Amino acid sequence: MTVAYSKERVQFGRPIGSFQALKHRMADMLVLVETARSIAWAAAYAVSVGAPDAPRLAASAGSWCSDALEQVAAETVQMHGGIAITWEHDAQLLFKRAHALGQLFGQAHEHRRAVLG
Repeated sequence: MTVAYSKERVQFGRPIGSFQALKHRMADMLVLVETARSIAWAAAYAVSVGAPDAPRLAASAGSWCSDALEQVAAETVQMHGGIAITWEHDAQLLFKRAHALGQLFGQAHEHRRAVLG
C-alpha cells in the first residue's frame, strides 16, 4: 500500500517514491516484513514437527513479529502523511490493528521475557 501510494503522490514535481530517503525507509520496511515472515515460518515448522526448541522459536517469532508490525504500521502512517490518520484511508486501520494485535497476542517485551525464561 505504501509503495503504491509513493508512486502516485507527487511532491516538488516528482513522485515521492523517487526520493532516496523514502526508498531507504521502504526498503527497511521490506526487510522487517521478510524477516518476520521467515521467523514465523521457522517457528510454525518447529511446532508442527515437535522440535524441542519450538517454544523458544515461537516466543522469538512473537517478539520479532510484534515489533516489526508496530514499526511497519508506524512507518506507513508517516509515509502517507496527513491522509493516513483520516477515516478516508486504510492506513489508520493498519496502525490501530497493529496496536490491537499487540494487546491480543502479547507485546514484544512479553515474548522476549519468555525467550529468556
